[in-house]
Amino acid sequence: MKRQYPFDPLLKHHLLIGLLLAIWVFVFLYFSEPLDVNEFTAREKLIYLPAYSLIAALLYIINLPFQNWIYKKLKSNWFVFSELLFNILFVVIGIVALRLFYLQFIIDWNPNAYTLTYHVVSIILPAMLTVLPIVIVARFAFGKYHEKRLEDQKIEIKGEGNYEGLKVHLNEVISIKSSDNYIEVYYLSGNEMKKTLIRNKLSAVDDEFPELLRSHRSFLINPYHFQQWKTENGKLTILLNHNIKVPVSKTYHATIKAQINSATN
Repeated sequence: MKRQYPFDPLLKHHLLIGLLLAIWVFVFLYFSEPLDVNEFTAREKLIYLPAYSLIAALLYIINLPFQNWIYKKLKSNWFVFSELLFNILFVVIGIVALRLFYLQFIIDWNPNAYTLTYHVVSIILPAMLTVLPIVIVARFAFGKYHEKRLEDQKIEIKGEGNYEGLKVHLNEVISIKSSDNYIEVYYLSGNEMKKTLIRNKLSAVDDEFPELLRSHRSFLINPYHFQQWKTENGKLTILLNHNIKVPVSKTYHATIKAQINSATN
C-alpha cells in the first residue's frame, strides 16, 4: 500500500478524464441499453442519458479537491493506498448521487420506486463497475505519461569511465563541491536533502551545465536555491536552501553577484 503509484497532478488532464468519462457513459448507455434504459423513448434518452453522462463527469471532478488535499498532505507523493482511497470515494459519492438523481428526476419520489438495496446492488453498482475501469486506466495512463515527461526533463551528472552518475531535475541540485578526484553533489530527493559522491571534475560539470554558477574554484551553486548573502569574518558566503553555506572567492565575487541578481529578479 505504501508503494509509489503513477500520478498526474495536472488539473487539465483530470478535467479531460472527466470529459472522456462523460462521452463513454453516453455512448455505452445509448447503444447497449443496459438495465431499464431500453424502456426510455428516443426523446427521453436524449434528456436523461446526457444527464447521466454529466453526473459521471461531475462525480469525478468533485473528488479532485480531495485528491489535491491528499497529494499535499503526502508532500507531493502518491501511493497505491492513495489511489485506492480516491476510487472508493468516487464509488461512494456515485452511489449517493445516482440514487438521489433517480428519486428526484426519474420517478419524482414515486412510492413505487426501487428499494435502496435493489437499486444499489442491481443497478448502481453494476453501472459504477462499468465506469470504474475507465477511470483507473485513464488515471494510470496519464500518471505514466507524467512520469515519463519528468524523467525526460532530468539532467545527468555523469561519472568518469564506468562510474555511475546521477540523474536529477536541474532544480533539485543545490550545490556541487570539488573533492580531490570526485565531486560532492548536494541535491533534493522529495523534500529530503541528500549527498552523493561522483568521480568527475568540477570543471567538466561547469562546462556542461552553464545554469550552475561558479562561486569558488571548488564550488558550483544553483541560483534557484539562493536564500541570502552572508558575511562572516570579512568573507562573503552564500546561504542556500537547507542551510548550505558556500564560500565566494574574490575571483568570482562580482560575476556571481551580477548573475544571482539577474536570476532572482
